[in-house]
Amino acid sequence: RIVNAQQSPPRRLSRHVGEVLIPKVGWVRFRWSRAVPVAQSYRVTLDRSGRWHVAFAVWPAPSVPGPGTGEVIGIDRGVAVAAALSTGEMLNIPRLSAGRKRRLLLLQRKIVRRGRDSRRHEDARRAAARLHGRKADARKDWCEKASTDLARRFDVIRIEDLKIRNMTRSAKGTIAEPGRNVRQKAGLNREILASGWGRLVQRLEEKAPGRVQKVPAAFTSQRCSACGHVDRKSRESQADFRCTACKFACNADVNAAINIAAGHAVTARGGSALARPLNREPQISVA
Repeated sequence: RIVNAQQSPPRRLSRHVGEVLIPKVGWVRFRWSRAVPVAQSYRVTLDRSGRWHVAFAVWPAPSVPGPGTGEVIGIDRGVAVAAALSTGEMLNIPRLSAGRKRRLLLLQRKIVRRGRDSRRHEDARRAAARLHGRKADARKDWCEKASTDLARRFDVIRIEDLKIRNMTRSAKGTIAEPGRNVRQKAGLNREILASGWGRLVQRLEEKAPGRVQKVPAAFTSQRCSACGHVDRKSRESQADFRCTACKFACNADVNAAINIAAGHAVTARGGSALARPLNREPQISVA
């Protein structure tokens, strides 16, 4: 980390090339990917894929203003669809292409076969790290664009309250009590982490402070958004929802997003989680 950046500010050499002064190294060129503001300090880092980055420390920009229309949006997060909105929109996070997935699989096999202290092992590890870095960059870019768009379009953003750390906990258990379906659970954990659930909510809370509300996620996918009937059989598949009471049909993720937008989350005793239960037994009144 280099402080007192104002004494030697970065210099622009061309449209996409600049240089920054690093003590004991000299002027180092970097790609001018965006406007560089007046910074008090900057940090030079090296990631796992062998890429160098320079980041300038500035005061954070103000939050994204809302439209002022009072419109409310509900967001249901999933694996097949990263984020389903109550308006019917489906936001899919970018993934690696089929060709790059095959290349990543081949690289992982090479890493296992080659010796850990060999140069060829390090080359394969770096190549796999570059593909993982590309996937992480695409995920971060999607979260930034999606959170900015939602913060600009809606005044109130309601999202299900999920404990991601608990959901992605390993299922292998202990020696005395080994877990079941460990490989399937590990694959599900990878897909959840690759969907950017936590980063999307984090950026929404930073860009729209005070306008993000978390709704309990209990039974939001089993409740009919049209009549309010709750039945696990209503969700016929991952994508199809058909109410067993009123026969209302809708995409399952969109139906859950509508319930989240309305603040409807059913508790184990019934009723709304945001209000008192509606099916309580009559109580004896005290005169």
